[in-house]
Amino acid sequence: MGAEDGVKPQGNGNPKPTAITESQFLAWKRQKDSDTAARKAEAERKRAEDIAAGRVQMNGRELFLHEPSVFDNNLY
Repeated sequence: MGAEDGVKPQGNGNPKPTAITESQFLAWKRQKDSDTAARKAEAERKRAEDIAAGRVQMNGRELFLHEPSVFDNNLY
């Protein structure tokens, strides 16, 4: 049982990780942040659309922002 028997060393198999520059990292980070923001905006838009259509129920914060008169204790 030697190294020539096809036994691979422990680890991820990449002895030297790929080095990236700071500008490459910042470009990747900007892209990732913009993708995340776009996904979040789409989810918020879909949620607002579903609430307007009556397909989902509003949570407390959404109800307070949409109809604050519901929480006005001066009416009682």
